Amino acid sequence: MPELAVPSESTTGLTTTRAPFIEDAQRSGKLFITQPYELYSEANHAAWNTLYKRMLPRWKIYANEHFLEGISSLCLSPEAVPRLSDVNRFLAPLTGFEAKPVSGYVPAFVFFDCLRARKFPTTITIRDGSRLDYLPEPDLFHDVAGHVPMHTDTAFAEALVKFGECARTAVQLTSGIQDEHLRAQRLTSIIKAMARFFWFTIEFGLMRGRGRDLKVYGSGLLSSFGEIEHAIESPQVQRFPIQLEWAINQGFEIHHYQPLLFIVDSFDHLFNLVDRLERWMREGKLNNVAPGEPEVNEADLLSFIHADVVD
Repeated sequence: MPELAVPSESTTGLTTTRAPFIEDAQRSGKLFITQPYELYSEANHAAWNTLYKRMLPRWKIYANEHFLEGISSLCLSPEAVPRLSDVNRFLAPLTGFEAKPVSGYVPAFVFFDCLRARKFPTTITIRDGSRLDYLPEPDLFHDVAGHVPMHTDTAFAEALVKFGECARTAVQLTSGIQDEHLRAQRLTSIIKAMARFFWFTIEFGLMRGRGRDLKVYGSGLLSSFGEIEHAIESPQVQRFPIQLEWAINQGFEIHHYQPLLFIVDSFDHLFNLVDRLERWMREGKLNNVAPGEPEVNEADLLSFIHADVVD
């Protein structure tokens, strides 16, 4: 009986469903990696091409002006998966941010601390061509075409850095708690509050445009062909001016279009919200947020508990 042929990396490429390069890195415990551009297959480039070209008309209608300027500044090509080195060449002079390739899941503290250092953990795999419409986990299109153009805006970038600093504040505030159960409970509540804030702003935020009409700035919306229109047009979506106390106590689910979205006035407004989030953390107002999603997994909790933060 002949042996079954095993697809090589050159044919499977770097998809979210199969990427031997990523699997090897994960087995070796390598989180921060290089982008092996030569491993992208024709199918990978075709997926990027399809995703990018079909989003362009919707970005022009629904995306905020800062995103559109960012897309132009990064000189992304619709034809092929971008090289992160090229992305960073255009990005770094604008705000000091860079896309930093990773092999997969990044524990919460590590992720937030990367933002503080102006580094954005970036997935290098791309969704399979048969799964273009929905993907529960991030991929290269979500990260590079959804997140990174926003990092070209100075005010937005400063808000991200400030948010990253909140993680270090959380570690500093809880490091002296001797009772391990209390410390874990306190951190769990703070992480949950931070995750909710990030979700309702950076991932799924709306903002007022120049004409006071609603535009999208959240990356989860900017990278979704269906949801970007749904977020603005659907009567089923509740849209409210953001209230910090509401956002940090509001659970969310990831497996369907979001029924509730919050609106900021500007990225200066967003920065002020992050600043208030940190003040509330110091005042103990994040110590007992409402239960519910998202659940804080052990890896995220331990990333805060074992973080090495110097005052």
